[in-house]
Amino acid sequence: MSVTPRLRFAPSPTGFLHVGGARTALFNWLYARRHGGVFVLRIEDTDVRRSSDDLVAGILDGLRWLGIEWDEGPGVGGPHGPYLQSARLESYRTEVDRLLADGRAYRCFCLPEELQQRREAAQAKGGGWMYDRTCLQRREETTARLTNDGVPHAVRFRVPEGRTRFDDLVRGTIDVDNATIEDFVILRSDRHPTYHLSVVVDDIDMAITHVVRGDDHTSNTPKHLLLYDAFGASPPRFAHVPLIFGPDKKRMSKRHGATSVTDYRDRGYLPDAMVNFLALLGWSPGSDQELFTREALVEAFTLEGISGGNAVFDAEKLDWFNGQQIGLMPADVVVDALRPALEAAGLWRDDYAAGGGRRAWLAQVIDLLRSRVRFLADFVEYGRPFLADDVAYEPEAVEKRLSADGLAGHVTALREAYAAGEFTAAALETALRAVAETRGIKAGVLIHATRVGMTGRTVSPGLFEMVELIGRDRTLVRLRALEQFLVERGAVSS
Repeated sequence: MSVTPRLRFAPSPTGFLHVGGARTALFNWLYARRHGGVFVLRIEDTDVRRSSDDLVAGILDGLRWLGIEWDEGPGVGGPHGPYLQSARLESYRTEVDRLLADGRAYRCFCLPEELQQRREAAQAKGGGWMYDRTCLQRREETTARLTNDGVPHAVRFRVPEGRTRFDDLVRGTIDVDNATIEDFVILRSDRHPTYHLSVVVDDIDMAITHVVRGDDHTSNTPKHLLLYDAFGASPPRFAHVPLIFGPDKKRMSKRHGATSVTDYRDRGYLPDAMVNFLALLGWSPGSDQELFTREALVEAFTLEGISGGNAVFDAEKLDWFNGQQIGLMPADVVVDALRPALEAAGLWRDDYAAGGGRRAWLAQVIDLLRSRVRFLADFVEYGRPFLADDVAYEPEAVEKRLSADGLAGHVTALREAYAAGEFTAAALETALRAVAETRGIKAGVLIHATRVGMTGRTVSPGLFEMVELIGRDRTLVRLRALEQFLVERGAVSS
C-alpha cells in the first residue's frame, strides 16, 4: 500500500467489552498487522452520564487479555492524542463553529417535547417524519438574538441535495438519496458532540485510512461522508462487518451467555481460543482451515474474506476451540497455568513447582488427561484421582460396577498380582486379564471395578496408563479400600 494503513477501535465505555466489540477490534488489529499499519484505540466517552473509569479499565483489560495491543491510545500515547473524547471537546466545538460560519450547519432551538409532538402527529396520520427545518427558516436576527440571550440550542448539519455513494469493502456499492437524510444534530444543547460529529472529527485528526465497524453503522456512513465533504477532508475506506447473532438468530445479548469478554476469561477460556473463534465469526480464510495461530491469522486475514451474512455465535464451537488450544499447550505451561486452581482446590504441592521432583510426573498426568478437557479447570476435576489421597465412590458407579458376585475376592487377587508384578501399563493390563481368566470372569468386570476403585467414577482416561501414574503404593491402598468396601456390602467370594 502507498499509504500506511491506520485503523482504529473506538468503544464507548457505557458497558463492558462484549463479543461484537471484541470481534470488531480484532478485525481492525489483524488488518493493521497484516499490512504493517497502525492500530489506534480511542475511547468515545462523551456520554458522561453513562461512561465511567471502571468501564474504561474493563475494556482495556479485555483487549489486553485477548492480546490486542494498540500502537496509539490510552496508556501508550501517540502523535494524535488525546485519545479520550472527553479531552477533545473544544476541538469538536471549534469544528462546529466552522460549519456554522460556512453555512453548512445551523442552530436549532426546537425543544425535545416539540419535536416529539410533531413526530407523533405525523405518525398518527400514518406517515414518517423528518426534521422540517423550522430553525433554518428563522430570520437571522432572531437566531442571533436567541443565541446572544443564551437560549439553549442544538446545532444541526444542513444536508445538501443530491446523492451520497460509496463503495463498501464488504457490502459493495451503496447509494443513498440525500432527501432521505434529515438535518441531523451534531452538537447537543449541553455543548457535547453527537457520535456523528465526534467520530468524523477524530478520524480526520487521527488520519484514519480504514474504518472497519459493525453493519449497524452502515446507515450512519452517508451522514459521515457528508461531514467529510463539509470539512474538505478525504474519507477513509469503509468496511461494515456482519453482526453476531445467537443460535436463535437474534442479536447477541445477555441471554446468550457471558456479558463481557472478561467473563469468558473468568470461565476458563484461553485468549488464543477466543481470538481464533472470533476471527471466524463472519470471516473465512477461503479454505476449510479452522485452527490458526495468531501469526497465521495475521498472514491470512483480508477484508475480502468477510462475509456479508450475519455470523452465529456457537458456544459449543468455542468450547471445541478451547479444547484444541489446550491440546497444543506444552504440559509444562499447563502446570503453571493450573497452579492457582490447584491451590484453591487444596491439591497443589510445592514439588510441582519449577525444579520440583514431581513436576515431570504432573506433566505426564496432564498429557494423559488433555484429550478429555475443554477447560483448564477440567484438569482439576479429572486430575483429582491422581492428586488426592482419598477416593469417594459415586452412588451410580457403585450400583453399576460394584454389584458382581464375589467381586471382593477378584479384587484381592488383582491386588496381589499388582503387588508382585511389573508396574507398567502393558504389564498391568496383562496381569488383570490373567486374573480374570484364572477366576473365570470377564476382564470387563475387573476393569470397571478397578476404575471405580481408582477414581470413584465409571469414566476415566485409559485405565492402565492411569494406574501406572497413580503408582504402585497408592494403587494397592485403593484396591485394599475397595475390598473392604465390597466386604461391607456383602460382595464377597464363596
